[in-house]
Amino acid sequence: MSFELASCLFTLFLLAGIGTPIGYSIMLASVVYLGLAGLDVALAGEKILQGFYTSTILLAVPLFIVAANIMNAGSITDRLLNFCVAAVGRFKGGLGHVNVVASLIFSGMSGSAVADAAGIGKIIIEMMTKEGRYSRGYAAAITAASATIGPIIPPSIPMVLYALVSKASIGALFLAGILPGLVMGVVLMGMNYYMAGKRGFAMEEPVPLRELPRKTANAFPALLMPVILLYGIYGGVTTPTEAAAIAAFYALLLAALLYRALSFKSLYQVFVDSARSSASVGIVIGGAFILNFIVISEQIPQSIVGLLDGTDVSPIAFLIAVNVLILVLGCVLDATTIILVIVPLFIPTCEALGIDLVHFGVLVVVNSMIGLITPPYGILLFVINAVTDIPLREIISEIWAFLAVLIAALLVMLLVPDLVLWLPRVFGYQG
Repeated sequence: MSFELASCLFTLFLLAGIGTPIGYSIMLASVVYLGLAGLDVALAGEKILQGFYTSTILLAVPLFIVAANIMNAGSITDRLLNFCVAAVGRFKGGLGHVNVVASLIFSGMSGSAVADAAGIGKIIIEMMTKEGRYSRGYAAAITAASATIGPIIPPSIPMVLYALVSKASIGALFLAGILPGLVMGVVLMGMNYYMAGKRGFAMEEPVPLRELPRKTANAFPALLMPVILLYGIYGGVTTPTEAAAIAAFYALLLAALLYRALSFKSLYQVFVDSARSSASVGIVIGGAFILNFIVISEQIPQSIVGLLDGTDVSPIAFLIAVNVLILVLGCVLDATTIILVIVPLFIPTCEALGIDLVHFGVLVVVNSMIGLITPPYGILLFVINAVTDIPLREIISEIWAFLAVLIAALLVMLLVPDLVLWLPRVFGYQG
């Protein structure tokens, strides 16, 4: 490792350790590298501009954020919850199942775990804890765990970012996330069913089946959004970026015209919040563009591949090692940083070992989402704490069971690639 790179990493970890936002930490550390290497510091700005101008797919990120915020501001979330209560609320652990199914549906609209947790989190937790039917910690924990499904089922902001750094097909990635997302939902519902029986959680009064068609019709326009997105992308009608624009426009039509639940004042606040969220993600992406230039200049990917030359490392062993590393990093780093800064180091090795980049991408995104509920950092734990005021210690004490089944699901996806790649192959993916 060169002195310049060592200084860059030291600066990065020092700034991040004292609480500097990770995007600024990456940029300042990169400037330190450029200065010590005798390169023009203006090169940092050049790499940022080049990265943004040549990556039109990044436009999908703010558009998906706008779509999610519009749904939260309108009454779409409430209608979806009413549908879920009617569909699965009648079973043991009913509201826990409602929580997971609502996340499965909402994930097909927002593409963001934080938007999922903030959007339905407070509402469903209040429903679960009403009259002491579920403990506060349990309700918060299953809400945080189910929110991890958000970026797995398309659309997915983390998959857009992974496609940026790996050049993998965004369409194939979106398709590949559907079955893994459903598997995550099933294991969470299974654990909820077990816990409901063990702890004797109260049964919900079942909604009469005659009311199910009416509640389904009420939520049907919102349920159409993921169908429209997938048809647009795989029917060759739109690009992923255009599909993101359609998602935002469709959410606006539903909230403002059909449901009449969005005022000009709330729409203005939606745009302000979306701009702030997009800017924070954009800063990290900009820093990653510079850092990736440094990584390539230092020939780090080639060094990793060189270390594997002559060694008998199987693709499975490599995948297990990388996923363990990402699980550990997920305790202290957010998903965006992992995908943009850490993952590019392993892409050349994946190609050298013959690992499918779509399969690898889904594993990375699922793993990164699990990191969002892994103590001590677990940003989703903090989001739930912020919107509900439930103490972190109560949430953390209940999160472990859900964390365990999600890791088990990740292991199945790792060992059975066909679970991830079957659907993309049905639609013509050659990987």
